[in-house]
Order: sequence, then structure tokens, then C-alpha cells
Amino acid sequence: MKMKTALTIAGSDCSGGAGIQADIKTFSAHGIYGMSVITSIVAENTSRVISVENVSPDVIADQIDAVFEDIEVNAVKVGMLNNIESMNVIAEKLNKYKPVFTVIDPVMTAKDGSELMRSSALSVLREKIIPLAFVFTPNIPETEIITGMTVKNTDDMKRAAEHIYSLGAKNVLVKGGHLDGDAIDILYDGKEFQSYSCERIHTKNTHGTGCTYSSAIAANLAANIPVKIAVAKAKAFVTTAIEHSPEIGMGNGPTNHFYELYKRGNLL
Repeated sequence: MKMKTALTIAGSDCSGGAGIQADIKTFSAHGIYGMSVITSIVAENTSRVISVENVSPDVIADQIDAVFEDIEVNAVKVGMLNNIESMNVIAEKLNKYKPVFTVIDPVMTAKDGSELMRSSALSVLREKIIPLAFVFTPNIPETEIITGMTVKNTDDMKRAAEHIYSLGAKNVLVKGGHLDGDAIDILYDGKEFQSYSCERIHTKNTHGTGCTYSSAIAANLAANIPVKIAVAKAKAFVTTAIEHSPEIGMGNGPTNHFYELYKRGNLL
């Protein structure tokens, strides 16, 4: 049987817990062949971001062409987009190649609060990137920045999801991990809301959880799993990865992408 594939377009995290590295690990854990387009090189670890250097738009474009001209892409995950130039070229290329499933995770800040998306790029995100999303996966702070709304509870999450849906995303998953209580996420498909809830895991080891969650959704979509089930499976995957984090680093450590594979021998 031909192996399914997924492409991540995102920044590189040299410490291995987030970005391209987390995405490729997640694809692999799901039995999906992973490919990558690097948009930024981020010198970071579990405690801080030291520096960010953006890849030129021409090289981003060449990477995308190199993949699509040769390999069938079953799903795309888009992560860190630091500036207007990279957003424009990615929007141009995705409009050209038209992947069926594109999961977009708007990585705006690092765990230490460092800005990873320039504020000047916000209008381009709204106008050119969000409409490309089959699933758009903002957390609460990102949702508030994009919508200009205050999000304090699930009702606010639903209103915000409706607002983002109006910008062109086919499905909006507002992640509620920043709120108190159970970790509740809300999916909106333009017609109805679906709630996903799990007990909160009290740990500091959450580096790259958004990257892992969104790439797990992309992996499931690549395997032709319906979106509501794809999100449910992805949430279970990232929850397990957080619960069994490997205690690496002195700050917010990474998750354990291969726990199920190592311990039980299967995922799907």
C-alpha cells in the first residue's frame, strides 16, 4: 500500500521540541511520510528564544516547488510564518498547488513570550493565510489577537470561532488550554460546534504542543480520517505525549511524540 504523505511549512527548532522537528516526529508516529519547508531558523531551547533568522522567500518557494513537483502531498501543515514576505509566497504556492487538506497553526509567540510573528503581518494572515485553511488552530492568545475579542470561556471561544470562520477557514479549532479547568477545545465547521475535553495535565513540559496537535490533525487528515475524528485522535495523541513527557531541558520541556509507538506498538 502506498504510504500517505504530509508536508510541514514551519520554523526550525534546534532543541527538537517544536516546529519542523515536532511536526516530522508527529507525522512519523502516525505512519505518515513527512516532508518539510523551513521558513525560519530559530535558535531556541526549553527556556528561551535567542535569535530568529528568516529563510528568503525565493528559497521558501523553491522548497515548496521541489516537494510538489515530485511527490504527492496528502496534507499540509503550516506553522511559524514570521513576516509578510514569507506569507505572500506561501499563499501564492498553496493557491497554485491546491492541497486538499491544509492545517494552519498561527505560531505567534514562543512559550517564553517571545514574538515569533511580526505584528505587521497580521493583516496578511487574516486576508491571505486563513482562507487557505481546511483547519485553523489558534490558541486563546492567538485567537484574541486575530479577532480583537476577549476570550474567557467556551461561549467566547464559540463567538471567536465564528468570527475566524467568516475570514475563510473551512474549520476553526479554538484551543482552550490557556483557560482554567479542563482542557476544552471548540471546533466550528460553519454549521455546528464540537467540543473536545480532557482533564488538564499539570506539567511545565508543554513545549511544542500546538505544533504537535496541529501536525497530528494533518497526519490524520492525510490518512483520510474525517475532520471531527481527526481532531479527536489528535487531541488524544498530544494529551498522551504531554502526560509522558521525557523531562528534557531546564525550562518548558518537550512532549513524548513516540510514547505509544515505544510502549504499545501502534497508534491508529
